[in-house]
Amino acid sequence: MRHPPRSVLLAAAGAVALVGSVTVPVVTAQGATPACTVEYSVTSQWDTGFQGSVQITNNSAALSSWSLTFDFPGGQKLTQGWGAQWSQSGTTVTAANESWNGSLGSGAGVSAGFIGSWSGSNGVPTTFKLNGTTCNVDTEPTPTPTDPPPATGTAPALRVLGNKLVDADGTTRRLLGVNRSGGEFMCVQGRGIWDGPVDDAAIKAIADWKANAVRIPLNEECWLGLSNVDTAYAGTNYINAVKDLVARVEAHGMTPIVELHWTYGQYTGNSAGCSDVHATCQKPMPDMQYTPSFWSSVAGTFKSDQSVVFDLFNEPYPDRATSTTTQAWQCWKDGGTCPGIGYQVAGMQDLVDAVRATGARNVVMAGGPAYSNDLSQWLTYKPTDPTGNLVAAYHVYNFNTCASESCWNSTLAPVAAQVPLVAGEIGENTCSHGFVDQVMKWFDDRNLSYLGWTWNAWDCSSGPSLISSYDGTPTAYGIGLRDHLRAVNP
Repeated sequence: MRHPPRSVLLAAAGAVALVGSVTVPVVTAQGATPACTVEYSVTSQWDTGFQGSVQITNNSAALSSWSLTFDFPGGQKLTQGWGAQWSQSGTTVTAANESWNGSLGSGAGVSAGFIGSWSGSNGVPTTFKLNGTTCNVDTEPTPTPTDPPPATGTAPALRVLGNKLVDADGTTRRLLGVNRSGGEFMCVQGRGIWDGPVDDAAIKAIADWKANAVRIPLNEECWLGLSNVDTAYAGTNYINAVKDLVARVEAHGMTPIVELHWTYGQYTGNSAGCSDVHATCQKPMPDMQYTPSFWSSVAGTFKSDQSVVFDLFNEPYPDRATSTTTQAWQCWKDGGTCPGIGYQVAGMQDLVDAVRATGARNVVMAGGPAYSNDLSQWLTYKPTDPTGNLVAAYHVYNFNTCASESCWNSTLAPVAAQVPLVAGEIGENTCSHGFVDQVMKWFDDRNLSYLGWTWNAWDCSSGPSLISSYDGTPTAYGIGLRDHLRAVNP
């Protein structure tokens, strides 16, 4: 999904000019009580200035003194404050207690206000630390579960045979399921690893829809443990959390698809999702600096388990940066110096090579340009895979260019005749399911695979959210996928 609502939780509140009050919601990883919570509010705003406040709650042991720090993301400047000793160094703002409000007992709160100036944007801070402890998130990294996933099923080892996916016995397998978003954004925003629960009950709820596959979006900086990510949610902690989720998905007989969603590299051109060099949004192509290393590590982690499918890169869009279709497809395959993209690009061939160099034979998915909505020249530019386990990936929403049967017949059918085709994301922004019903019928008629976006309890009116609760309660949109999966996978 190109612009999912997931990032709205903290960032979008500050992306528009505000009149009145806006408050950053307190969101915790895994539903646990954080060590501290901070609510940041912009109570009023004018052309060059604004008034804000912070409400701090201490949920841990009593404090005799306190100091809150956060960073202004838009170059804002602190001009005055009250209720705390306010100061600013660079982008970092500090609010330290006054002599009369330094004591902060367990469960106690304190508030302080300030006035600041802004120009360009008045973005909302995303990370708050009280005496060095990150607030609004779990105080501990996601632990390795003490209760191993129950062996309620076994996910099949997969390989490509002609234009089909088959298991070890040669039986054709279709991947029909959902996306489980969260692993691509929570960690880099300093808020945890998963958005909502991923315990056995939560994964069983997905299986109860009769899904047989779960696509798991990931963040390369979090997996690689780069310095800009909180160590609680990066490196070994992140990898172990992903391995645990993969194991739980497999334990319920479902195929895990690990997918690279957000990557490093600064892009500010046409259709840029953000100006940040870090992996905080969808970039037009993966980067050569880190992405091959990411896939070498991921492939090395899962190469002994051919039940795990690798989806190389969420939604490439080199076509938005380059001037010709040929340039876009060449960039897509070979990477390097691509017109309109300011960093060295890793092409799909680079990523296939990185995976295969580890000895991994896992099935690999590669989505085309135009946010994986264009497969018109996929066969022409198909990467070389020595194992023959390459799959064409496709995304389709009601607002995409290729969102009609005529386009599917002309561009998808020829691809599906030669290689397996998996629609890694299908969805619509209508909070209904009329469009995905059409998609599923076309794919069913051709014995192809598809996964709905997304198994997250967001408001379906702001994006394609399948559920309103992690117990599997569907939204008006999700009912369509749930009932269809139960019909085709009785």
